[in-house]
Amino acid sequence: MDKILISQEQIKQRIKELGVQINRDYQGKELVVVGVLTGAFMFTADLLREIKVPIERLEFISISSYGHSTESSGNIRVYLDLKKDIENKHVLLIEDIVDTGLTIHHLMELFEGRKPATIKLASLLYKPSREKYKINIDYLGFTIDNHFVYGYGLDLFGKCRQIPHIAIYSGDIKE
Repeated sequence: MDKILISQEQIKQRIKELGVQINRDYQGKELVVVGVLTGAFMFTADLLREIKVPIERLEFISISSYGHSTESSGNIRVYLDLKKDIENKHVLLIEDIVDTGLTIHHLMELFEGRKPATIKLASLLYKPSREKYKINIDYLGFTIDNHFVYGYGLDLFGKCRQIPHIAIYSGDIKE
């Protein structure tokens, strides 16, 4: 069995704390929340439950630089884009993990070109040892070492997203 890195209770507690920060920062404003599929779907759902400020709409975007590997390919591909414009909107982008920063760097540039009033990033996980692009994470769940992790929305070769905690994959790569 792989080692549990972050327990379900630790995740729940940190999400409550992030919700308090977001509610304070966006007091008196409406939010457009954008979850990055597929890995951030659980984090997005749980974080939304803690956000008390008005949410104008929830959207999802699907973008990847991984394909079917544990390493970023460096090639960015958008699979699903936003349905509505974000110009002059307060956007909260929710990501599962910032690793090299390539994917989120590309996504932030794409969104900034659409002229939102503000754009902030919430990320469940961050691996500073892998950073190639400096990314400002406004709402960070946990900083982790350079492990391949899965669970709580993050997949292990397409599986294990439903696991309620974050685990470190320690086995051989089996795709």
